[in-house]
Amino acid sequence: MTTTYTLQARSIPLSGSWDVIVAGGGPAGCTAAAAAAREGARTLLIEAGGALGGSGTSALVPSWCPFSDKEKIIYRGMAEQVLKACSAGMPHVAPGHVDWVPIDPERLKGIYDDLVISAGARVLFNTSLAAVDRDERGGVSTIVVGNKHGLSALQARVYVDCTGDADLSAWAGAAFDKGDESGDLMPATHCFVFSNVDDYALRHLFKDGPGLHANSPGSPIFRIIESGRYPLIPDAHICCNVIGPGTVGFNAGHLWKVDNTDPETVSAALVRGRKMAAQFRDALAEFCPQAFANAFLVMTAGQMGIRETRRVVGDYVLTLDDYLKRRSFPDEICRNSYFIDIHQALDDVAGNNAARREGLKHAIYYGPGESHGIPYRCLTPKGLRNVLVAGRSISCERIVQGSVRVMPVCLAMGEAAGMAAAHAAHRHDGDVHAVDAHLLREGLKAHGGYLPDAALPA
Repeated sequence: MTTTYTLQARSIPLSGSWDVIVAGGGPAGCTAAAAAAREGARTLLIEAGGALGGSGTSALVPSWCPFSDKEKIIYRGMAEQVLKACSAGMPHVAPGHVDWVPIDPERLKGIYDDLVISAGARVLFNTSLAAVDRDERGGVSTIVVGNKHGLSALQARVYVDCTGDADLSAWAGAAFDKGDESGDLMPATHCFVFSNVDDYALRHLFKDGPGLHANSPGSPIFRIIESGRYPLIPDAHICCNVIGPGTVGFNAGHLWKVDNTDPETVSAALVRGRKMAAQFRDALAEFCPQAFANAFLVMTAGQMGIRETRRVVGDYVLTLDDYLKRRSFPDEICRNSYFIDIHQALDDVAGNNAARREGLKHAIYYGPGESHGIPYRCLTPKGLRNVLVAGRSISCERIVQGSVRVMPVCLAMGEAAGMAAAHAAHRHDGDVHAVDAHLLREGLKAHGGYLPDAALPA
């Protein structure tokens, strides 16, 4: 039974010296902090864990989603810089390869450190957002964080919410949607890494498909499920990438009923995910011994791979119709071409396993050269004067969130949010809704952003 407790009144340390505070050090948070600092804003990035990068580092997602529209890179600026820096340290990645590029998580941690710190931003690791206070002007006045100093207060002119779960926005009172009509969320995945893998055998086992993926002819995943010997592996979701010599990262398996805003569900899922990873090792050693007979489970992620929670309600809600019509917007701050990728509900596992034998037919794909715009107004929560949001919790319909949630587009959105935050802090008394979208677009293009004027409606 839950009761309440009233905190005793006391004073805590306050730092009010910031122009921009970014909450959350995932891909969007890193580029947001770097971009704000690059614009001359005094910028602080707070991160609950001990490393920057989120999904690609602490959550061990083993590859980047595509950076191209099948013709050219469209996630440019800082996003392209991060991709190229990561690829440069991986000699098995072919020059010019930009789609489904594997990730070395340790290398990527250092790349994000350098990106943020070299731009002039300050980082506080192991520091969690704990509370948010609003002011009488409809903005956030103060945030409270917790770390080894205990509780402390921070103030900025503008706040950028890159928590992934829209924590800062929601706690400040912003409206949000969450999951589908019944509140169900896409399943999570607990990624993991094997070492001592015969990666030559892995690359040559299935020449007509991407490794162990369920779409590959001869993939053992269906025989593993049908054997009944590995009950923690109920579905055919299995993606893997060679991330180093004899080292393979896995984005495999699903964990349902996991809500990243509910610590109890995440805690239970981490325990189950570690057991699932061990079963994957044993199952692949049995059913794919050519590559995995001597494999060693070297690591499971310290952070759960979360696909969705809250989506803020912003000044504009990006819709499925926008996606299907490849719509452009006068205030768009990046383009996106990733397919709509909704992972199945728990009650649809059997049907989805059958569908995966023939490919991901439930997905919606673009053709070569096709993309849609993401308006700046999707980053501005209604009712909050000085808060921006970037990452998977932007303002959009749920089905579209299945596309805009991935790392390349989050990097691009974060850079835009950081630059906009600096503009708001310096020119508009912190009002993010007053930012000149034309000047923002010109600034992003000056730093390499892909924002083709020809795409805009007449």
